Amino acid sequence: MPVPTEELKLEIVHAATGKSLGVADAPGADGALVVRDVPEGGPGPEQWRLAPVQAAQGEGDHAYVIRNAVSGKVLDGPAAADRGVRQADAAAGSRSQRWHVVPVEGEAGLCFIENTTDGAVLDLGDPGDEDTPVVLREYDDSAESQRWRFVPAEPERTSDPVLRWAPLSHWNGRRSWRLTRSAALRPAPGATPSFSDMLLVLERFGSDQDAGGWKSAGADRAHSGQPGWWAGLGERFLADTTGTGRADIVGLAPAKGAVTSSSRGDGTFDDERVLHRPVPSPSPADLWTLADTTGDGRPDAVVLCADGVRVSPQDEDGTFAPAAGEPALTAFGHGQQAGGWRADKHPRFLADTTGNGRLDIVGCHDDGVWISLQDEDGTFAPIAGEPVLRAFGHDEKAGGWRADKHPRFLADTTGNGRLDIVGCHDDGVWISLQDEDGTFTDPLYVLDDFGADQGWSSVEEHPRFLVGTTVGKAVDVVGFGPQGVAVSRGRGDGTFEPPQLVLNDFGSAQGWTSGKHLRLLADVTGDGNPDIVGFGDEGVWVSHSRGDGRFEQAQLVCRGFGYDEDAGAWRVGHHPRFLADITGDGRVDIVGFGGPGVYVARNLFRRFRTR
Repeated sequence: MPVPTEELKLEIVHAATGKSLGVADAPGADGALVVRDVPEGGPGPEQWRLAPVQAAQGEGDHAYVIRNAVSGKVLDGPAAADRGVRQADAAAGSRSQRWHVVPVEGEAGLCFIENTTDGAVLDLGDPGDEDTPVVLREYDDSAESQRWRFVPAEPERTSDPVLRWAPLSHWNGRRSWRLTRSAALRPAPGATPSFSDMLLVLERFGSDQDAGGWKSAGADRAHSGQPGWWAGLGERFLADTTGTGRADIVGLAPAKGAVTSSSRGDGTFDDERVLHRPVPSPSPADLWTLADTTGDGRPDAVVLCADGVRVSPQDEDGTFAPAAGEPALTAFGHGQQAGGWRADKHPRFLADTTGNGRLDIVGCHDDGVWISLQDEDGTFAPIAGEPVLRAFGHDEKAGGWRADKHPRFLADTTGNGRLDIVGCHDDGVWISLQDEDGTFTDPLYVLDDFGADQGWSSVEEHPRFLVGTTVGKAVDVVGFGPQGVAVSRGRGDGTFEPPQLVLNDFGSAQGWTSGKHLRLLADVTGDGNPDIVGFGDEGVWVSHSRGDGRFEQAQLVCRGFGYDEDAGAWRVGHHPRFLADITGDGRVDIVGFGGPGVYVARNLFRRFRTR
């Protein structure tokens, strides 16, 4: 588990007994610590904070002071013969008050707490009449009693609902009035960002029959953190179809082809029109996207078909003529003649891997990574006879990477303008750097976290992203883990700092699940830093970025698009939701495809204070 940051309050729980570290019911003058049960209805367990300190000579890296969140006293190694651990006043430079947090190999979320003085670890002493004392003992890898778990405190969320008067009828015909919660929100003092109420703006593209009866018929693909977006038949998404800087609605209808409703710039959309006529033999396995492949400012339609990659440039009337003749590239398609690529096994990306402004095609097949570079003429080079890297592939010889468990990314981790390959496997994060000549180095193991062995069970349950959390700095790993949001800062050389738990929210411990909730990263306020956006039970929650890899506590910014009935009863498998700029003001809005049609909540940041 990532080490919590100094701001987070947490319990230190003994893994074998489930009891919490704290003071005795009748604490003594020596400050001795014990593990104890927390009675129902009684005072809560002690809470602690971990503060990183500059490691002294011989201590190794990443030493911490463990401080009581209420008293300010710190965990202190014993000087007494009983080896009992105390809490004492902080003393500058005291090595007995410095600790290492060492993850237990193969046990997600468990750790040893090691004193830097002699390497002894927290353990349980002999049980007393009331409590069991906490002592230091020599490290024993097989000792269950030496394993501990950090449990973050409940998140401190912010929401300020507007109250209104509602009539209440009685049996005798009289009426009274009561206060009830409305669907609106009043931002708390200083709260940013904020959104308008959810409005139905287009009675099309919905799952109800009157709104088109849209249902996804394509292959199931995870939407969490994977670079590049591919859509299948029956799906709806948002894309700038005209190059105006505003996102439009695009839907893939098997009978009509790709249809669109263009944004008007005010949060509403035009009537539906055909954007791309149906291909001769559409398949549920076809994957679509709209992207500017050549850098000319206008999007192209890119389709991964049975026979390979087909690219349709945009005509002067704003539509896309289906690509005729041979495909642009006889590869990366789902037919055997194009490699037999499958959406549930082989991720494929459109990305500028060389920094020349043109998008290349990258895919992870059974035997490794394949790349087709785009040249100055806009054509894609035939793929080589063997993969550019025999790693990050589905087969065991290429690493045994699974699309549902092991997210893979393309990102410039060194600042040289070339994309590297990064992946989160069972044991943690691996990276292959791209050289100046376009070749990739053998994968390097750079981080022992964000993997299945550390509790990140699947791509959907624990989304992970590779994004810069500070403008101008290297990309970081950001993930929604079992205990909350974890960030591992990039060093700019392809490696990463050890991860920190920066927010006690949006994790499975706080009730967020892939079957009910969406979690995304997007710059909501326009300051250049990605914020956390979660579609939860009550509506949309946002944690504003501080610009240094940390985030504010979550604020409820829209009482809509959520799982609860009061928030619209939105379901992950039926109601796609997106964050996109549909007005051209540089800030993302919320767009959702519900049953009756398209709903929108406008971004009001720096526009209004109340609504």
